[in-house]
Amino acid sequence: MRPTRVTNSIRALRFARGRMTQAELADRVGVTRQTIIAIEQGRYSPSLEMAFQIAHALGATLDEVFQYPTNKGDPP
Repeated sequence: MRPTRVTNSIRALRFARGRMTQAELADRVGVTRQTIIAIEQGRYSPSLEMAFQIAHALGATLDEVFQYPTNKGDPP
């Protein structure tokens, strides 16, 4: 399986928000801890709905949590 190009700041945001554990975030989102681990490590891209749920649970915007690399020739 090829890693996703989507990167994220979940780990940094968890620690910035009072050291929230992966299990606590998983409970808030309604997924398993293993799912959060896979997303943090870039092995899995969440659905759009799950991405919004993660951002909400972290008290952040979608853009603060997830990033997608753009190429210079790509339209904005």
